Amino acid sequence: MNISDAQSRAIAHGKGPAMILAGPGSGKTLVITQRTRQLIEHAHVRPQEILVITFTKAAALEMRCRFQNICKNSGVTFGTFHAVFFTILKHAYHYTAANILTEEKKYQILQQLLRESRLSFEDEKETLSDLAAEISLVKNEQIRLENYYSKSCPAEVFRLFFQRYEEIHRQAGLIDFDDMMTYTWELLNARPDILSAWQKRWSYILVDEFQDINLLQYRILQLLALPENNLFIVGDDDQSIYRFRGAKPEIMLNFPNDYPNAAKILLDRNFRSSSAIIHAAQTVITENKNRFEKQIIPVHGSGASVDIREFAGQEHESLFLIKAVQNALKCGTPPNEIAVLFRTNQGARPYAERLMEFNLPFEMRDALPNIYEHWVAKDLFAYLHLARNQLSRKEFLQVMNRPKRYLSRDSIDAPIVSFETLRTYYEDKDWMMDRIDRMEIDFQILRGLAPYAAVNYIRYGINYEEYLTEYAKERRMKPEELLEILDEIQQSAKPFKTMEEWEAHLKEYRQHLEDQRGKKKHDPDAIILSTFHSSKGLEFEEVFLVDINEGIIPHKKANMDADLEEERRLLYVGMTRAKNRLHIFYTKERFGKEVQPSPFLESLLEEESLQDFS
Repeated sequence: MNISDAQSRAIAHGKGPAMILAGPGSGKTLVITQRTRQLIEHAHVRPQEILVITFTKAAALEMRCRFQNICKNSGVTFGTFHAVFFTILKHAYHYTAANILTEEKKYQILQQLLRESRLSFEDEKETLSDLAAEISLVKNEQIRLENYYSKSCPAEVFRLFFQRYEEIHRQAGLIDFDDMMTYTWELLNARPDILSAWQKRWSYILVDEFQDINLLQYRILQLLALPENNLFIVGDDDQSIYRFRGAKPEIMLNFPNDYPNAAKILLDRNFRSSSAIIHAAQTVITENKNRFEKQIIPVHGSGASVDIREFAGQEHESLFLIKAVQNALKCGTPPNEIAVLFRTNQGARPYAERLMEFNLPFEMRDALPNIYEHWVAKDLFAYLHLARNQLSRKEFLQVMNRPKRYLSRDSIDAPIVSFETLRTYYEDKDWMMDRIDRMEIDFQILRGLAPYAAVNYIRYGINYEEYLTEYAKERRMKPEELLEILDEIQQSAKPFKTMEEWEAHLKEYRQHLEDQRGKKKHDPDAIILSTFHSSKGLEFEEVFLVDINEGIIPHKKANMDADLEEERRLLYVGMTRAKNRLHIFYTKERFGKEVQPSPFLESLLEEESLQDFS
């Protein structure tokens, strides 16, 4: 086993705080497991006094297995922050697993509150997810409820949801994952005797992925580490990508101020990527201002140069991707060593559909939302079905006032709607007769159009796009969020000549997503599709980063400097997943509009231009 000088110094660290800056592929797991072994075998620390904290259950299990392979001593605690907090609460309050509020039950409570409120939300699933995230944020950041202004709903409504949610699960004797943290903080502050007992129990604390820590987790950690401060933190501020969950890279950046005597060791060897990939990734990340300076040394040779390509549009990009993947497979690259990475899980659709078209098996690291099940898609399909079939009451009710036509539900009482019946109902209102006539003509026009043209007509001929814009403004959303869904669906309709063809494709796609959800993970014969976030910690022979355009990465919502720096870190994480071959693709056009390459590529494109020129 080859251990670098920096790794040796980290492993041999004795008492007191230490910060280990561990870049991608630098062997941080080896450092944590070997240092744990060192503490037991050379410093004669009792295994029971050592706590190793990770952020995921899978990482904790892997760390424990790696440790047990090199050291037979049992008794070391390996666990997530939540597992550690629950252990503390279990001893104090005699909680059992039955007291934990499951995520499923949490969503049931929020769904009940949402329905009781009688507020209109088109996408209930998305609203529930947003509410859950905001409740977590308020708890984790210890924000006073009266000072918090929700992005999901009016402030007073959110406060009511929050209070009722807390009442319901607490009355049932349940605690959610955020309570585990807040209750632990309150307990350790209120009971010095309990705090002292846990400080003695875990006299050495090692933390993996420290850059992902939030403020409350850090405060609890600082309490537990007292008085000796044997706090050994391992992480990479350049890979801090969970600000939306409360993670703050500033905590790691300020660690040397909090612990002025802390050892600082940079694991400067990269055992994963070729030097060409490391150079490109370093070129991107060094543009960030708030970071620790690092010089990373590649262990492997230069390898293939990073392939940066511009495409006319997404169609050309996805076709080229298929050819490149097929070529990699022909050259002997195993399918599960090929990864296609994108900024958001919605970005997977064009590539998933292309892989299906060419019968190439793939596995998704994220639950891919089916865009065709979005309420906007359901509106479009309702229009298209009504134009081609009998006017079913259910579908007619769905779109009759999208856009606003002022049609009343009372005017429709039969399972099949008739325009003649509608005219009879409104016979004394000439202005309503015009609207009904217009609607019938719209359906007649739609009937003769191919899918792409039909969606286009619904958007502009029927003014559905205008309806979405007004809907978004009423709910304090950015209209682009809904218009992009519309763009995506219209683009997907382009290859199909008839509605029958498109519907057959939608059925196949839906089935494929269902099969994916039921499939066990890690199929060796499947290409990996993943968001940048979910790819963290993984590595592949060949990586394709797609749609690296402005507005996608950095995301259009990233406006503040801190947001932009996080977006750049996200791209850096994607780039450093590659071992030998890295491809970066961007397009000139998206949904009929001109787009620019990501500004994060500027330095790389300049380098490429200089090389071409020379």
